[in-house]
Amino acid sequence: MNSVANCGAEGGTGSGGSGRSENTIGGSARLYGPTVQAGSVHGGIHVHAAAVDPEARAPTPRQLLPVPSHFTDRRDDLAALDALSRGREDEDRPLIVVSGPAGIGKTTLVSRWLRDRQQDFPDGQLYVDLRGHAPGGGMSDGPADGTGDGPADVSGAGPARPAEVLGHFLRALGARTVPTDLAELASLWRSRTAGLRIAVLIDNAFTAAQVRPLLPGGPGALVVVTSRRRLPGLRLDGARFHSLGVLGAAAGVELLTQGIGAERVARELVAAQRVVALCAGLPLALCLASARLASRPRQPLESLAQALAREADRLAALDVAGEGDTTVRNALDVSYAALSAESALVYRRLGLLPVRTFDAWTAAAVCAEPVEWAERRLDELIEANLVEDIGPDTCRFHDLVRIHARARATADDTGAVREEALHQLCAWYLRTATEAQRRLTPAQFTLRRGYGPPPGTPVPPEPPLPLPYTDDVGALGWLDAQRMNLMAAIRASVEHGWDAIAWQLVDALWPCFLRLRHYDLWIGAHAIGRDAARRDGDLAGERQMLNSGAIGLGAAGRLDEAAEWYADSLRAARAAGDVRDEGQALLGLGGCHYEAGRRAEAAPYLRQAIEVWEGCGYPRGAALARITLGEVALADGDPEGALARFGEARAGLLAVNDPHDAARALAFLGRARAACGAYAEGVGEMREALAVFNASGAVHWQARTLEMLGDSALEHDAGAATTSYTEALALFETTNPADAERIRLLLAELP
Repeated sequence: MNSVANCGAEGGTGSGGSGRSENTIGGSARLYGPTVQAGSVHGGIHVHAAAVDPEARAPTPRQLLPVPSHFTDRRDDLAALDALSRGREDEDRPLIVVSGPAGIGKTTLVSRWLRDRQQDFPDGQLYVDLRGHAPGGGMSDGPADGTGDGPADVSGAGPARPAEVLGHFLRALGARTVPTDLAELASLWRSRTAGLRIAVLIDNAFTAAQVRPLLPGGPGALVVVTSRRRLPGLRLDGARFHSLGVLGAAAGVELLTQGIGAERVARELVAAQRVVALCAGLPLALCLASARLASRPRQPLESLAQALAREADRLAALDVAGEGDTTVRNALDVSYAALSAESALVYRRLGLLPVRTFDAWTAAAVCAEPVEWAERRLDELIEANLVEDIGPDTCRFHDLVRIHARARATADDTGAVREEALHQLCAWYLRTATEAQRRLTPAQFTLRRGYGPPPGTPVPPEPPLPLPYTDDVGALGWLDAQRMNLMAAIRASVEHGWDAIAWQLVDALWPCFLRLRHYDLWIGAHAIGRDAARRDGDLAGERQMLNSGAIGLGAAGRLDEAAEWYADSLRAARAAGDVRDEGQALLGLGGCHYEAGRRAEAAPYLRQAIEVWEGCGYPRGAALARITLGEVALADGDPEGALARFGEARAGLLAVNDPHDAARALAFLGRARAACGAYAEGVGEMREALAVFNASGAVHWQARTLEMLGDSALEHDAGAATTSYTEALALFETTNPADAERIRLLLAELP
């Protein structure tokens, strides 16, 4: 076919005014079709297209990125991709989305998996980097002016355009010319791939809308998308999803070994394991650590471990000279820059928290916003894989992401703003825990609470937050689930000088300590609370910490320490003229003597407590002391005397609306009645008490009641005794090893 030559060029230069003919092509010139460059042209020019061999075809595209030689482990993830790729015989090949945070190894994993399956795709494997997190945040339409046939990851400051990508794909599959219109391009792409068996790796996508124009036509194409975001919108396109997690400890050491050599790792194995732990299983971090160590062959691994252990310097320690943008800090900066302003605020605020897990209520409190607002912002952070959803209703940061979030808060927010946000959180924890305390122990006197801001700061708006529970079981469950976060808030309050909040938080945790018996937490919290109350100058708060802490020490079997705390409380109560606290200390001292086996010494303290409390009009305290007096009588072989004291105690506790302690009295009452010979009636009372503890979630008292049922059944029904002891053992193993061991001995003695 002949064609008239095009002697012009867009951006070229024609003949000059000097009479000398110039014909240059440069600058932004673009040439279309056959072109002749000459100083002058005479006559007609005809261009004859070269004959095209109809059998000739473009080489089969194999565009996947090479897999690094240090690729490690990921067997479970490779198997998961195998499972996702298998469908029913009548199904098309699936669309698979692999998501995960920056630096987790998504591209490497998928490249390895697809390379291993090359024989399944005889028509080619295509690759594109959409640069979804480049400035601009998405793809824009544009002309298909790319001319190469390599991977569609051409350089550019912004995200790849769909027309650009489709042009590269089509040329890679042998198309010599392609349309410029996006709709025509997409149509040609689907037509061209309708009968092909190809794999397409779409890397670094930001939105589902970026991906859809690139989906091929026909059942033989497999598409895998990688993204830092979860891309749930692709579910409408039939996508299947896989979330990529961090490497395990052993795989992390293996990856480090491949970077610096087995001999060096073996020489400092403990330090190597610390480096892996401080990189938190993030492959990018481990590769950067390896690169740093490899460039310093004489540096001990322990030196890097110490540098990484300093949290403020950890990201800097993973910046390797010459790596450009390939650092953990830069990867996270890119993800952060893509967030909306509101989600970026939540990211920074959550980075300030002293807690390891959080939920929508936590985010709402620290931002002084409604829960619904916080839920939407958390959803965006989860979608961006900056926050992990470990459920139910619980989220956390990866360790390195948490450090980055805190660094962003330090860089972007003032110290006053950060201080106010943390105070808002601690005050919300105090308010919410106190409401749980009032619900669960309504008969117990609640000391003052102070929710105000730190001195010198404006009063923030009251967070319009509902309580995260609606009933007693939910309140106790919340206290239990949040106990480590509440402890972190207690320590943070002490560090910031908010001593009132610190000891009041300890006090608000009382129902959790009383019913669930987390002894180490109970004792440790009250040691902090006692000292904080002293610094706060709150004498009533100090006595409360002494008495409540002593109860925990006694329950944990540390009776001598408990007696010392009670003695301190007794002296403080008498010095302050607080008769009610004096009775509490007397009850505690009597209980310590009883638990130590000194029953004769216990009784006088208990009688004094009853006398003091009845004198000041505190019937609940007197009833509690009668329970312990009943235990003394039962241990002394006087079940009739015990029966009277337990009955009187139960009546008193019911009168003051204390269902938990009334159930305790009922359990002991049933035990005493069974010991008096009314076995069936006694068992019925113990079962009734057990139902109360089951409903309230009081695990320790469930176990104690089952133990009493076993004790009562010994002379009547050995099978029932075994059953009750076995159930009690299972519960005690979750609360107190010493109690569990006692039950094991009882079971061993049964025939």
